[in-house]
Order: sequence, then structure tokens, then C-alpha cells
Amino acid sequence: QVQLVESGGGLVQAGGSLRLSCAASGSRFSVNAMGWYRQPPGKQRELVAAISRGGSTNYADSVKGRFTISRDNAKNTVYLQMNSLKPEDTAVYYCKMRIAVPIVEYDYWGQGTQVTVSS
Repeated sequence: QVQLVESGGGLVQAGGSLRLSCAASGSRFSVNAMGWYRQPPGKQRELVAAISRGGSTNYADSVKGRFTISRDNAKNTVYLQMNSLKPEDTAVYYCKMRIAVPIVEYDYWGQGTQVTVSS
């Protein structure tokens, strides 16, 4: 069984920064793609950023130049550094990982962490 645990959300003023972390734990697994999604109040979940096992990244246009996704393969952890935060970044943020257990791939989601940006 694989579990994802997120941390790092909270309340911040506009222009501030937060760093989210998401770590996978379990046995006999390997992590491939990792990503962050968010779900603003009353809206659908959307992709924020993704990173391949080799380090290739892609970002939603709304966060380009402000957010940075990174990963530590040794720790099975993905990070999201969020700078210059805006009130419209307020959402529940979820990490997602595509994980082979041990060879069949599944998508796993974190529990979600609230990010609130005040104006």
C-alpha cells in the first residue's frame, strides 16, 4: 500500500510565499510522474504543475514564473514553491503521483492542503 502525505499549506498575504511538500511512503514501489493540482472554491480541479521522473516540467499559464515544481527521487517527494501569491491562488492543493506497484502503474492522490491568500 502506498500513501501520499502533504504538508505546507496555510494562510498568507498577497505577494507572499509558501512551499508545499508531498511524500510517498510504502513498499515495493517506484514513482514516475508527479504533479500538483488545485481546486478553488466552487470550481473544478485543475493542473498547476507537473514533473517527469527525468525532471521535465510544465506549468499552467496562470502560475508560470511564480511557481516552481521540483522533486527528490531519493525521498519520493515532490515540492511546489509558490511565490508572489495572489488571492486567486486560493484553493485546496492536491499532489498526484503515478506509481508503479511494483510494475503496474496507478495514480495516487494526497489528502489535500488548503492554501488561502488574503488581499
